Amino acid sequence: MIKIKHYPLVLAAAALLLPSCSGESSNTQTVEEKSVTVSVKELQKEEIMRVLTLSSVLQPYEKVAVAPALQGRITNLYVEVGQNVSKGQLVAKMDETQYLSTKLNYENSKNDFNRIKILNDSNNIAKQTYDQAKSGLDVLETSLKNLEQNTYLRAPLSGVISARNYEPGELFSGQAIYEIVQINTLKALAQIPETYFPEIKVGMKVNVKTDTYAGETFPATVEIVYPTIDERSHTFSVQLKIPNANRKLRPGMYVSTTLEMGQEKTIVVPYNSVQKVQGSDERFVFLAQDGRAHRVVVKFGQRFDDNVEIIADEITEGKTMIVQGVEKLHDKTPITIK
Repeated sequence: MIKIKHYPLVLAAAALLLPSCSGESSNTQTVEEKSVTVSVKELQKEEIMRVLTLSSVLQPYEKVAVAPALQGRITNLYVEVGQNVSKGQLVAKMDETQYLSTKLNYENSKNDFNRIKILNDSNNIAKQTYDQAKSGLDVLETSLKNLEQNTYLRAPLSGVISARNYEPGELFSGQAIYEIVQINTLKALAQIPETYFPEIKVGMKVNVKTDTYAGETFPATVEIVYPTIDERSHTFSVQLKIPNANRKLRPGMYVSTTLEMGQEKTIVVPYNSVQKVQGSDERFVFLAQDGRAHRVVVKFGQRFDDNVEIIADEITEGKTMIVQGVEKLHDKTPITIK
C-alpha cells in the first residue's frame, strides 16, 4: 500500500503566507526625504575697510536756566527769544523792595562797625563787642550779595535765548524765566559697540553729516569717551564736539557720524542668502556638510551694498555655505549641489 506524504502542501501554504508578511513590512517603511538642489559658495575672508556709522542728535554745547532762588514778582524782562546775550549781561529784574531794604540796613551797620573799629584799634572797647559787630556785618554783606544776584538776573554764559516763560509783572512760580543755549559749539552723543572700546580715543577727528545740508560734511572731535559699558546694549558712549561758528547746524538736527577703523579681513556673503526668522531679529544661514543643510544662527556685521558681513563661531574660512535654494531648506535637509 502506497502512503501519500502531505509535507509539500504544508510548505506551499507557508509559501503563500510569506508575500503577505512581506507586504505589511513594506508599508511601515519611512518615505525617504526628497533632496533639494542648491548652489554653494566656499567661505573666504575678504579685506574690508571697517567703518562705523553712528546716528545721533545735536545738542547745545551748554544749556542753562535763568531763575531766581527766591520767590518774587518779575518787574522787567530785557531780552527776547532768539537774541544773543553775553555772559554777565542783565536779562531780567525782580521786585527790588527786599534788596533795597537790606542794602540800607547794611550801609547803616557798616557805618556803626567803622566807629566800633576805631574804638577797637585804640583798645577802648571790648574785643567781644568788636567781634560781634564784625560777624553781624559779614552776615548782612552775604545776604545783600545773595539778594542782588536774585534781584538782578544776569546771563551765566554767552549764547542765545531759546525760551522765555513769563511776562513782566508775573509772579515767579519756579519755572525758569529764560533758557540760554550755546550753539557756536555743539555736541552729540553716540553709542559704539563695546568691541571698539580700545580703539576709540579722545581727540580722534571725525565728520558729521545731516540731510539738511546734503553732500556737506562738518568736522568734529571725540571729546569724551565714557568709561563704562552699558550691560544691556553692550555699547559705550562718546561725546563729539562740533564747531559751529557759522551756526548752520542747530540743536535737534539728526546727524550721522562715520568712523574709519582701518583695514580688516572678515567673511562677507550675499545679503539675500541670509534668512530671517519671521517676527524676530534672529538671522541664520545654511552650511553644506555631509550631503545635508546645517542651520547656523549668525549676527550681522557691516553691510556692503548687496553683501553683508556675518559673524558666528561656526562661520569660518573654508566651510561651504548654501547661497541659492535656501528658501526650501530646514535643518538637516538632504541637498544636491549643482
